[in-house]
Amino acid sequence: MFAARRAQAHRPHGGNNRRRASCVDATPPTSRQRGLFAIVRGIRSDTDPHTPGGRTMTRMTGGRFVAETVHGYGITHAFFVPYIAPRALMEMEKLGIKRVQTHGEKAAAYMADAYARARRGPSLCMAQSVGAMNLAAGLQDPYLACSPVIAITGRERQVSQQRHAYQEVDHKGPFSAVTKYSATLSTPDQLPVYLPQAFRAATSGTPGPAHLDLEGLAGQLVIDAEAELDVVIDESFTQVPPFRPEADVDAVTAALELLMQAERPVIVAGGGVTASDAGAELRALAEKLSIPVATSLNAKVMFPSDHPLAVGVPGSYSRACANQALCEADLVFFIGSHAGGQVTNGYTIPPRGTPAIQLDINPAEIGRNYPVKVGLQGDVRDTIRRMLARAEPASPRRSWIGRVQELVDTWKQGVSALVASDNVPMRPERLCAELSELLPTDAILVSDTGHSGVWTGTMLDLKHPNQRYLRCAGSLGWGLPAAMGAKCAQPDRPVVCFTGDGGIWYHIGELDTERKSGIHTVTVVNNNHSLNQEKNG
Repeated sequence: MFAARRAQAHRPHGGNNRRRASCVDATPPTSRQRGLFAIVRGIRSDTDPHTPGGRTMTRMTGGRFVAETVHGYGITHAFFVPYIAPRALMEMEKLGIKRVQTHGEKAAAYMADAYARARRGPSLCMAQSVGAMNLAAGLQDPYLACSPVIAITGRERQVSQQRHAYQEVDHKGPFSAVTKYSATLSTPDQLPVYLPQAFRAATSGTPGPAHLDLEGLAGQLVIDAEAELDVVIDESFTQVPPFRPEADVDAVTAALELLMQAERPVIVAGGGVTASDAGAELRALAEKLSIPVATSLNAKVMFPSDHPLAVGVPGSYSRACANQALCEADLVFFIGSHAGGQVTNGYTIPPRGTPAIQLDINPAEIGRNYPVKVGLQGDVRDTIRRMLARAEPASPRRSWIGRVQELVDTWKQGVSALVASDNVPMRPERLCAELSELLPTDAILVSDTGHSGVWTGTMLDLKHPNQRYLRCAGSLGWGLPAAMGAKCAQPDRPVVCFTGDGGIWYHIGELDTERKSGIHTVTVVNNNHSLNQEKNG
């Protein structure tokens, strides 16, 4: 029988209390202990060794340790291509974790990417040594999307490294390019150090993938061996964000002063708003300060498209009205946005020299692409709440809001004929309009890249706060496996994949995975009989 000890930290933004183990130590933490707590699972016996702190140690395989840890961090599905860590997979299955065997390593990474984004928490994908390079290629997307994916690979034994071992190359370079954290393990007693750290790295700050490379082509030298191990789960890192720091009060005051003084301010909301689940706070701030809102593709659903202050998506996959509003702005407030190349159309929108404020949980991002008048380092949701608490309602900016609404109306009039077109085959503008009307209020729309991203980014209207929009951050073909990952994370919600005839062929074999795994999604293929961006390039 498993026993557990819990010493849970204060979680001002709500904890995750899914653990099934009983509480043995109910002593409340002191203020100095906040943020440091553990769940320890182990088999008690007279012969169990104990740590100096008194916790029970258990002799177990590395596979069981991995399964217990992954389960403790709330992961319900493992996406993989065999042959990798079979003992760990068997232990996971005993704990109720579903194994999703894919037809390719990149598809496994894409499923894990969307799974993590849909649940706002970590996910798991795995591949043996010879498939590690394929998995690394797939991790490009969660890396670009700031998605907390845990990737586990096998590698040839250390004694065989750099000796032309069969099917072996050095994994360090490829994984270092697409992860926040990567570690090499040779023995199971290293797992309690490096596996929890992978979860910390993946979920904290700007989220991103973390990688563990286990010795043995299938990781078996770490997974199959036994050691005295202590399974410790820090619940802070079961979700994104793990902590919610608030920006400095003086910086908040300075930002509010600039926003109140501006005549033509615009908010640019980015993926950090989505990660922080701050849609309601964003809307409240925009309404209180009378500021129009543009959203990146990653924050598309965080502000209702039919709101009077909504101007659409700016940048390259964009609405012209949003770009024009930013060009006319005298102050831009980037909220949870890196102000990267896509949302700024190559760093040209807004024009260089436009005064800016930037709020980001990662201080390294503040001012990276646009110099700022005020930088706010903190969690998006709780920092906006601090701003709302200190802000006075602004006088309506009738002239500026009227100008922005004029830009939006002009853009809508310009595309109205295409939206209403009865042409056969159907125009993509009409297709997106129909989808906008038919999507359930709790649906997740998963969009591929290329023209699929262009059409859904510009033409799809999402009006309900419970809808989600997950878009491909990198590679064409991401859409189909990503939709499957999103459905695994949110099985009770309808999931729709929007892709093209170019993208669907990349991983069409995963339709077989859907059937075998009982994953039910809807796929819309916008078939223009070509790789249209290439055709028109």
